Amino acid sequence: MKTVVILMAALLSASISAGDISVTVYNSDLGVVTESRKLTFEKGINQVQFTDVPSRIDPNSVRFKLVGPDQINILEQNYVYDLVHPSKMYQKYLDKEIELFDQDGKLYTGTLLASSQSGSGTVTLQEKSGRVKIILMQNISEVSFPSLPEGLITRPTLFWKYSSQVSGTRDCEVSYQTAGITWSAEYVGILDQDEKSLDLSGWAAINNSSGKKYEDAVLKLVAGDINRAQQQRGRGPMKMYAAQSPMDGGFQEKEFFEYHLYTLPRTATLADQEIKQISLFDPATTSISKRFIYRPDRNADQVEVGLSFVNSNQAGLGMPLPAGRVRIFQSDDDGSLILLGEDNISHTPRDEEVDLKVGYAFDISAEHKILKQTRVSAQIEDYDYEVELRNHKKEAIVVTVEKLLYGSWEITASNFEHQRKDANTVRFEIPISADGVGLLQFKVRVMHP
Repeated sequence: MKTVVILMAALLSASISAGDISVTVYNSDLGVVTESRKLTFEKGINQVQFTDVPSRIDPNSVRFKLVGPDQINILEQNYVYDLVHPSKMYQKYLDKEIELFDQDGKLYTGTLLASSQSGSGTVTLQEKSGRVKIILMQNISEVSFPSLPEGLITRPTLFWKYSSQVSGTRDCEVSYQTAGITWSAEYVGILDQDEKSLDLSGWAAINNSSGKKYEDAVLKLVAGDINRAQQQRGRGPMKMYAAQSPMDGGFQEKEFFEYHLYTLPRTATLADQEIKQISLFDPATTSISKRFIYRPDRNADQVEVGLSFVNSNQAGLGMPLPAGRVRIFQSDDDGSLILLGEDNISHTPRDEEVDLKVGYAFDISAEHKILKQTRVSAQIEDYDYEVELRNHKKEAIVVTVEKLLYGSWEITASNFEHQRKDANTVRFEIPISADGVGLLQFKVRVMHP
């Protein structure tokens, strides 16, 4: 590894003790960890190991800050992750003597010539008499190695070689990035019986598989999409912009650069291989509208049913909604909750509309046809479309029809008003009476280049 020079407190593994720790988690499989530790260094040139790091640490991002006037020069940093494993032990002990016991308690002693982990697995030993024996691994009950081979460690370790003019214990801040830790928002919405309002609660689900347990950590979540370079490097602290009022739920929300930062006002422990859920905000009630949309180019046979609401104070919300999954429930007559459907939302600022696809309407049937296709010229074609919508519900509804069209097009005739949603989509609003039929007919002229 290239020699690097960093100002820091030199580290001695025997003197490292856990201190304050802060974990900032992103949506993109990234965590930034900052630890405050009392670290001991010795005068002269020494090497030290630092073992309490996650297995998925980015060693290029490690940053040290010494609290105080002392300066230490770091000459080298090495990240070692060749962990103890049976296959590694066999590999390190090739041409060396080991002892094996089979399931019957029989002892085999000899020089290890080979080991195979594939298939049933075998170990090849040469005894002192010169005899060579091949033993099936499935018959081995115990293996005895004289010592831990050089180069193998029990957990990922950072090694530093440093030069110091002083000795003693100093306060030090260590920060680094790690993969294997991410978070997402999980929302639960309870639709009321008249389907006019939605009780929405939010949870932050933090998934830690970084290879380290973070004990009693200050927990921060960043909502937003940061740019990631292929090679990660450590960065200095970012500036925090003006804070908003604290949220009523478990986290306090602030504006952070061009993102949003959620800070838990108490410490939390993130165990390795654990998903922890913490309340993101207290339940809020918002007014919603139910909608039916028919998109024949996606699904020609079914009509989507969805819910939409505006994320505003007037509607009952008005808080930044991080990206995540929304589950929609409704209570049955006996109080039991029935899952209506679920959808994902993207990062949604205040005062923006949220559209949720819940499922497909059971009692609305749809049919899409091309009645006629006419070539007017080499560059112009006319299409006659028909959409039939059959409402088997006991109340009148309105179905939005969204049809995809390509090229340069125009609607030349239609029995309902239309709206150009975008360059490739035309939209119609079709009212249908209870147990009625709505018939949309329109003609499109397409100009080919």
